[in-house]
Amino acid sequence: MAKGLLVTYALWAIGGPAGLHHLYLGRDSHALLWMLTLGGGGLGWLWEFWKLPSFVAQANRAQGQRQHSERGRPPLSLIRFVAQVIVGVYFGLVALVSLSFMANFYVVGLPLAVGLGVLLVAAVGNQTSEVKNTLGAAFLTSPIFYGRPIAIFPISLAASMTAQKHRRYKAAVSETLSVRLFRLGLAYLAFTGPLAYSAVCNTAATLNYVAKTLGFFLSWFNFFPLLGHFLESVFLLPYRVWRLLVGNPGFSSGSFQEWEKLYEFVHSFQDEKHQLAYQVLGLPEGATNEEIHHRYRELVKTWHPDHNRHKAEEAQKHFLEIQAAYEVLSQPRGSQR
Repeated sequence: MAKGLLVTYALWAIGGPAGLHHLYLGRDSHALLWMLTLGGGGLGWLWEFWKLPSFVAQANRAQGQRQHSERGRPPLSLIRFVAQVIVGVYFGLVALVSLSFMANFYVVGLPLAVGLGVLLVAAVGNQTSEVKNTLGAAFLTSPIFYGRPIAIFPISLAASMTAQKHRRYKAAVSETLSVRLFRLGLAYLAFTGPLAYSAVCNTAATLNYVAKTLGFFLSWFNFFPLLGHFLESVFLLPYRVWRLLVGNPGFSSGSFQEWEKLYEFVHSFQDEKHQLAYQVLGLPEGATNEEIHHRYRELVKTWHPDHNRHKAEEAQKHFLEIQAAYEVLSQPRGSQR
């Protein structure tokens, strides 16, 4: 049956962030991606308003000709590559929050989650990529950055580059709607199940870990303050669009307000961390980089465990505090004091 443009626009308006229009057009991978990211943070859903006619034309052409088995490789797409990296990082963050309790998480769980995120974007539209090679790149990259949250980015980058290298057109496959829905349901549960379990059964620990993880990445994005502010805006976009459309969201505003409070907590956490770092080094706030480095070298010489063997435990404690404080203050901040 040919797909209708009016029906597609209606589904886009009613359930676009959940991918209903993509499900109607047979774009199951795109539908799952929208389900798991709420329409790409709302931005992807809005952008698609102009692309729906081409999506409908592609779906009808594929139904009539089944030409996706053509030879050759699809052209390189910078947008697809960037989306692969971003979704890979997103899947990795979700895995950090919900699966970090697993044994060997950084060897198995994290690269698997990031690789699956990259593969999901690689399978959008009429393209796909080699699963074995993409996951292999993720697993080979993971041990290099073992135990570090920043490992998510290089793993996603390596997997995305491999997915682009092995990109190809999908083979023509015809499946019933029930089979497609069953497969999408399993994929959705596999993604949301561990996260829901952590949020419901271990709420305090989950919120604490989310705050720490966001704090780490926000401090990292202080190297690129404009990018950090952009990501914050994207993260809160669904809530702000809702407020714009309906005014006071009433009972549904609670969860979004909690996320805003979480962001406020993360920023205050960053400020408190810098204040504590200044106290550990015995410096006034706003000290220059030269003063920080000079004071750090003095304290390291004073409290190095090799120079304090008679009180090794106390020296080790102070030495670690000094190292941590120096790492905090040596990172550029989005707004200099």
